[in-house]
Amino acid sequence: MSPSTAITPEKILSGDRSALARSITQAESVLPQDTINTRELLTALMKHTGHSTRVAITGPPGAGKSTFIEAFGNLLISNGHNVAVLSIDPSSTRTHGSILGDKTRMTDLSRSEKAFIRPSPSSGITGGVSPGTREAILLCEAAGYDWIIIETVGVGQSEVAVRDMVDCFLLLLIAGAGDELQGLKKGIMEMADLIVINKDDGQNRDHVKRAKSDLSQALRLIDHESGNPAELISCSALEKTGISDVLGCIEKFIDREKTSGRFLERRKQQNVRWLDDLIHRHMLNLFYSGGALQDQRLIAEEELRSGKKSVFEALDLVVNSK
Repeated sequence: MSPSTAITPEKILSGDRSALARSITQAESVLPQDTINTRELLTALMKHTGHSTRVAITGPPGAGKSTFIEAFGNLLISNGHNVAVLSIDPSSTRTHGSILGDKTRMTDLSRSEKAFIRPSPSSGITGGVSPGTREAILLCEAAGYDWIIIETVGVGQSEVAVRDMVDCFLLLLIAGAGDELQGLKKGIMEMADLIVINKDDGQNRDHVKRAKSDLSQALRLIDHESGNPAELISCSALEKTGISDVLGCIEKFIDREKTSGRFLERRKQQNVRWLDDLIHRHMLNLFYSGGALQDQRLIAEEELRSGKKSVFEALDLVVNSK
């Protein structure tokens, strides 16, 4: 990389959007040198991070996540904030790149100089996030974005890892599909800090009213991890109604978390989870980069394909090799 294109801490701190985008690409890379460069960059930037409000937005396909995020992001910008949207797309199994590309779905928000939208591939990682999501959050904070929004792939029960990266976990739903509760697993409702029913407009208002009643009853039966059930409200992202109410609910939730001490404890626990993830990634890299182990793995694969060994026997062949 030439000096003119090198990603320096100064470029990130100055809000250089090109440098920020390249630094996130570098953080998502599995190449050893990129991993080293990312670590050095974040070490230099760490004291400039941690000041943002981090919100994850998840929900089933069709809930209108992108439309909601655009309306919500524009409201934040009108209130004087800088907004970064990290949108995790399903990965192409052929190219491993992101499939959707949210700049085409958030055209109004993407035109704002105070917004940064970054679609990233999930790369097959469960939990609704990409391999470099934690690093991307910190890089965006260092670049001056004080609201970080993570839009997950919306795969339901596997939206677990993202909960350990944010301050508020928002579940976006839609009424009128006939399955507001069916398929909505208890686990994700236990994790949600705020549940928002979108598309509260037109002929759908009656459906939303019934869904809110059903969900309110269901929430009373769930033991939320904070001890308090998630707040339940509705909005229309299309008509841009109720969006300010959602913002107010998030801000009140964050204030309560800070007052109780849970906010700081949550951030500390997130760092512990990040450490665990880094150790896991490091150990995998060591395993797969070892020449002898890799050779033994290829032998085990051949033995498995030929039917000479079972999966467990093939595993023993690899992990017990010297």
